[in-house]
Amino acid sequence: MTTASSPKDPLVLFMPSGKRGRFPVGTNLLEAARSLGVHVESVCGGRATCGRCQVDLQQGHFAKFGILSSCDHISARSDREERYDRLRGLPEGRRLSCSATIQGDLVVDVPQDTVINAQVVRKAAGDRVIERSPAVRLCYVEVEPPDMARPLGDLDRLKAMLARDWHIPDPAVPLRLLPQVQKLLRQGAWGVTAAIHQDEDGGRPEILALWPGLHNAAYGIACDIGSTTIALHLVSLLSGRVVASAGAPNPQIRFGEDLMSRVSYVMMNPDGREAMTAAVREAVNGLIGRVCAESGVAPQDILDAVFVANPIMHHLFLGIDPTELGQAPFALAVSGAVHTTTAELGLAANPGARAYLLPCVAGHVGADAAGATLAEGPHRQDRMMLLVDIGTNAEIVLGHAGRVVAASSPTGPAFEGAEISSGQRAAPGAIERVRIDPETLEPRFRIIGSDRWSDEPGFAADAARLGITGLCGSAIIEVVAEMYLSGIVSAEGVIDGSLAARNPRIAANGRTFSYLLHEGSPRIAITQNDLRAVQLAKAALYAGIRLLMEKQGVAAVDCIRLAGAFGSLIDPKYAMVLGLIPDCALSEVRAVGNAAGTGAMMALLNRDHRREIETTVQRIEKIETALEPHFQQLFVDAMALPHRTDPFPHLAEEVALPRRDAVSGNAARRRRR
Repeated sequence: MTTASSPKDPLVLFMPSGKRGRFPVGTNLLEAARSLGVHVESVCGGRATCGRCQVDLQQGHFAKFGILSSCDHISARSDREERYDRLRGLPEGRRLSCSATIQGDLVVDVPQDTVINAQVVRKAAGDRVIERSPAVRLCYVEVEPPDMARPLGDLDRLKAMLARDWHIPDPAVPLRLLPQVQKLLRQGAWGVTAAIHQDEDGGRPEILALWPGLHNAAYGIACDIGSTTIALHLVSLLSGRVVASAGAPNPQIRFGEDLMSRVSYVMMNPDGREAMTAAVREAVNGLIGRVCAESGVAPQDILDAVFVANPIMHHLFLGIDPTELGQAPFALAVSGAVHTTTAELGLAANPGARAYLLPCVAGHVGADAAGATLAEGPHRQDRMMLLVDIGTNAEIVLGHAGRVVAASSPTGPAFEGAEISSGQRAAPGAIERVRIDPETLEPRFRIIGSDRWSDEPGFAADAARLGITGLCGSAIIEVVAEMYLSGIVSAEGVIDGSLAARNPRIAANGRTFSYLLHEGSPRIAITQNDLRAVQLAKAALYAGIRLLMEKQGVAAVDCIRLAGAFGSLIDPKYAMVLGLIPDCALSEVRAVGNAAGTGAMMALLNRDHRREIETTVQRIEKIETALEPHFQQLFVDAMALPHRTDPFPHLAEEVALPRRDAVSGNAARRRRR
């Protein structure tokens, strides 16, 4: 961490945010930015390999700020920066902030083309009808005025009316409400509305809030705290209607792109846990402010909240050190459901509002997987359902009413754009769809923000407006699958260099070859290293799925549900061609959107769903892939496209799959007509 500064230390100004601070000479520029809350992305953890932390040094005298910024006020290029420039190119004037250190006053610009995390947030609310039985309800009563002949206290008479009219016997009353009771009763002419919380039948009810007269507004929030995105929905507890939704990037990204890097940040920085807890709670508060402003709902009318998150996000949100989750045996501090208050979480809501966090399934299968399980209900049906939430750590649930098993698989950040030379998160200008002509090997593609394909009229104007910036996750899957279907890539994942004679888009890249998808700025090509990163990611996921199938004793699944923001964007056909998921009738494969968020809404609107998922999680069998000796062989077999040995008969009915030569068994292939 940055050491304490003094008034004599160099002053550093970050633009366009305008945030500034003084730092001792020698302070790492990336750490300086993070300490000020300036988002500078770093996927590689400061190893100077990803290039995402680029900054521009501004030179000259900035009188407004009293800063003379000069190139000799920053350290000389390091060996790591020189290496990055040789391999990938560093624009003139750019520096890698993870390698540069402060030597004097500086004005530093964070280029917007490097702010990849200003992505499109696509975690939307579902349209499911949920039977209402919320843990919080409003009860209006008319209380008898005080009578000298019956010296019963105002609160006791209020309780008597709640028992008579609503069958709520002797509710608990927090001390903070006692001073308000008499005033509120008189303001309402002896009519008062009480917000009653009772999470479980048989449990003692509690009065959370009181209003004079009839009060007819009660809301709750359902929130999915993902490692990349936070999605929050404001829901009426009276009607079940979603009145507003909002989403934002998780600000913890500035501490680490993936979950393990955030655990490492906590381990390496004494105040790292506190900083990340504060960041995520501030972000949730910001979303609460947005949905309240959009809907006109007062935060005082928010009375309940339900949260889902993966285990590390779950712990950080609760203020729990996640270090134990970063090492075997991946112990959770708490696995069961958590009952608390929004006040204890520092959230903007009614002072009495309650908060509920769904239980976690296992060390790397969190409350978000529990929420998705609740929403899709593999435990409620006879068919064998595969439920997958694809992220840096994929969560997998497989089962039916008789038995449910679950596991996590370390897919890494490849599908989120990291580890891919032209990869990025989903943002306007990112390529999201790809097609390759099998005869000419020429590509066409679509970018986020435009409905036109690259070979259609009007696309050039859209591209000029939006830019063509890189490949997001759905395009990464499609381009590799299309390269395989068109014969550019073998089943082993190797680019066929002999095809360079047919099309110059296939070109030598050192000892291997690459495929040029877009000639322009930036130049977007798929390299052999990109393919290997995709293979490693998809093999990890498929091997985890295959392991669970073996545990269930099945050779096929009946239906597949792809959960999460990323799962909503990928085409099931291409996911199957790649070998990301096993063979299944394509009609039985569908994206279910933010299923974790839907599960949170179900738990918010119906307390019976809370009991359902608490019981279900206790029944789910947790499989730890790291302890399974067979997992490595499953992983190796899954490296091939779509798989080394598993058949894909359903897929073959829909897609003309290449096949290996029956004799050689490797690169020689021919198209099935």
